[in-house]
Amino acid sequence: MTTTPHTVTLTDDATGRSWKLPVMEGSTGPNVIDIRKLYGETGFFTHDPGFTSTSSCESKITFIDGDKGILLHRGYPIAELAEKSDFLEVAYLLQFGELPDPVQKKEWIKNITYHTMVHEQLSTFFNGFRRDAHPMAIMCGVVGALSAFYHDSTDIHDENQREIACHRLIAKMPTLAAMAFKFALGQPFVYPQNSLSYAENFLYMAFSVPAEPYRINPVLARAMDKIFILHADHEQNASTSTVRLASSSGANPFACIAAGITSLWGPAHGGANEAVLKMLMEIGSKDRIPEIVRRAKDKNDSFRLMGFGHRVYKNYDPRAKVMQQTCREVLAELGIKNDPLLETAMELERVALQDDYFIEKKLYPNVDFYSGIILRAMGFPMSMFTVLFALARTAGWVAHWQEQFREKEQKIGRPRQLYTGAVERSFVPLDQRK
Repeated sequence: MTTTPHTVTLTDDATGRSWKLPVMEGSTGPNVIDIRKLYGETGFFTHDPGFTSTSSCESKITFIDGDKGILLHRGYPIAELAEKSDFLEVAYLLQFGELPDPVQKKEWIKNITYHTMVHEQLSTFFNGFRRDAHPMAIMCGVVGALSAFYHDSTDIHDENQREIACHRLIAKMPTLAAMAFKFALGQPFVYPQNSLSYAENFLYMAFSVPAEPYRINPVLARAMDKIFILHADHEQNASTSTVRLASSSGANPFACIAAGITSLWGPAHGGANEAVLKMLMEIGSKDRIPEIVRRAKDKNDSFRLMGFGHRVYKNYDPRAKVMQQTCREVLAELGIKNDPLLETAMELERVALQDDYFIEKKLYPNVDFYSGIILRAMGFPMSMFTVLFALARTAGWVAHWQEQFREKEQKIGRPRQLYTGAVERSFVPLDQRK
């Protein structure tokens, strides 16, 4: 980010005083007004609930242009990465800024693969949860607990320890996610296999049982890998910002990622694909689609069509295009033709894509609409959807976590507020209060 020659003038209409604020520009996207000295020079703060108009950091990892439907990781379009790359290669790209050469990729895969096992004592940690505990509740606990097992990668000032922590987090997240899944089913935990790819290994740990051999379905493994790629990073969203904020205090990497998981758990963030399936269940049958579409168009009706449109994208979500095709491939591979829920979803998609109202409002199916359908078809319950999101997003979280340590100005996050409470007043003794 560089400072441009021009400035923006801020004028106080009440006093007539003016101040010039420098303008900064990135490699692409809108310029930003540098307000770091605003309070010191003017006595004013800015007010921006949700930080929707505020740049909180400088980053080289991901760029989004919501109006044009663009998502780039280190300059590469998400569709190209999903079609031509694999998840671990994308994780490397997010972390280091460039795609790996053959030697680098081999070494990277080795570093991740040989960290997939978790400390055996961690397995007993799961027994502290109720058998019906939500998998995300388990993930919040066990990921944070990793700091109690891996003391040799918690010194954030040691570059080598930070790198090992990143390896461990990316590697162990599928293992922990599969363990949370197995715990809910009451099935024994399955150890990872070093001969399998990242996505294959996760499916193996999630669905294999000791009683019989498990065959890896290449179509499902590739679909799982694409889902991981499409969820790997998404700029300064709520969970990524949470990881950065926690990191700014000097917290260890495992605590920071656990904080990101708790933020992701919110239904307005990581739980969106689960909300899509709940909506489809409420619809019940594709015969009700015309009624649902009418309700969605009625501005006086509180009904909201889940899985359509996006807060960031005012155009087609570029991830959804890839996910749509992946959805078709998975359903065809599994031979699913008579699932009422999936039939309802496909009919809703067809109607919406042909309806002038949705086209005009640019309310296209988003990535959450398709991912929930795919995950359900593959055999995952809704309670696991956000867990898989967290698994994939860990690659982005650790990349942002590492990027913070390369910033020239490392400050603890400390937003200001517009105070509207009581002004200073004197304490009133209890017997004098009315």
